[in-house]
Amino acid sequence: MPEASGSREMVRSVAKTLDVIRAFDAEHRDLTLSDVARRTGQTRASARRFLLSLEALGFVRSDGQLFSLTPRVLSLGHAFLSLRLPVVAEPHLKALTADLGESTSASVFDGDDIVYVARVQTRRIMAVEIRVGTRFPAYATSMGRVLLAFASADALEAYFERASLEPVTPHTLFDPAALRDELGRTRERGWAVVDQELEIGLRSVAAPVFNPRGEAIAAINVSTTSASSDRFADEELARRLLATAGAIGDDLRLTRSEMADEPQRSGAPKP
Repeated sequence: MPEASGSREMVRSVAKTLDVIRAFDAEHRDLTLSDVARRTGQTRASARRFLLSLEALGFVRSDGQLFSLTPRVLSLGHAFLSLRLPVVAEPHLKALTADLGESTSASVFDGDDIVYVARVQTRRIMAVEIRVGTRFPAYATSMGRVLLAFASADALEAYFERASLEPVTPHTLFDPAALRDELGRTRERGWAVVDQELEIGLRSVAAPVFNPRGEAIAAINVSTTSASSDRFADEELARRLLATAGAIGDDLRLTRSEMADEPQRSGAPKP
């Protein structure tokens, strides 16, 4: 049965490719070909073939001796996160919107943009309608700003190397040095504020959602008009956002734990 044989070979290839990706971790960021072969149990020839495939796809980089993952590998988790995050975040965003009377959103980082995965809107305050799937350049948004601020040093450097920073409005902060300084201040205080940098009259404050390893995997924000921003001080919005982001992070961890336990509860062995 050649078709069944081909399917089995394809599954083995996918499994080996994933093994190569999992060979890298926080303690093993840079690996030689021999390291990868040893950590995956593959032959050097097999490990080399999968490393070169991943390099061609942009998931791995090499200096000729050492291999390392690129930030693009994070996109593999975005699809799964983007499915769970809206379900978990929406009740919290609805409560925050009801409390503040302002629109709230959640987004994840994708390429050089943020992508909206959840939104609770009170009124339309932008010329462009924002909906799930809407994309904006990260540097000009509060959610993108906070995700960049809490990105790893390698991911941030890669972003500045490839991103095209251009003014979206006359207020947009797009000078690389000035943007780096602002990202440092954002990381220090734990939240971001952007005033009229994406659209004239729009002001927003954002906070990060962390996973158990302390990585910012998503962001939430409150959007207001600049004219109405005196209703709440930025610090007050940030305080409420940080509390909401923490609750979303807790629920994401809880749902992940429940999903991990599900095979055991159903009587099936854990993988």
